[in-house]
Amino acid sequence: MASKKRVPEIPSASLADIAFLMLIFFLIATTMDTDKGIARMLPPIIEDQQDDQIVVKARNVFPVFINFRNEVSVKGPIHLSQLKELTKEFLTNPYNSEELPELVDTEVEYFGVIPITKHAVISLQTDRGTQYQTYLTVQNELQAAINELRNEAARKKFKKSYEDLDEDQQKAIRVIYPQRISEAEPRNIKK
Repeated sequence: MASKKRVPEIPSASLADIAFLMLIFFLIATTMDTDKGIARMLPPIIEDQQDDQIVVKARNVFPVFINFRNEVSVKGPIHLSQLKELTKEFLTNPYNSEELPELVDTEVEYFGVIPITKHAVISLQTDRGTQYQTYLTVQNELQAAINELRNEAARKKFKKSYEDLDEDQQKAIRVIYPQRISEAEPRNIKK
């Protein structure tokens, strides 16, 4: 009679334990990248406002458009390097121009009664095809304009940078140069 050769079995009892240990090792050893967004503080609620909508005059709006070709437009095409200076001019209205935001005499702590562009709003509109990098660059330019104005006011009045001021002094400067950036839903811009 022919003898049947027996094939030895591979012990698989500890295979599940090894797989479990490897899974735990890779979960612990792997780092997960987290998505980061733009750190932006929402504007405070206006307490004395009765309606849900605020009516803003056209001269008080600084329209910034970015088209699908990543070209920036502010009442006409501009180079990105011009955006910061145009934003600063809009927010200060140094010559009391009729085309820039209206100046309102306002009582500001530490400063007294000074003319400020109280209702100025920056309106940012992007195209659906705008590259994210261009959008971030425009956001940085707008924020840089506000930061420079705040630092200039802090150095002029308190001889310190804006970051070195106490909370009350920073609040006074934020009254003069608030950060009002309105972002609309992306759409197709033909400009």
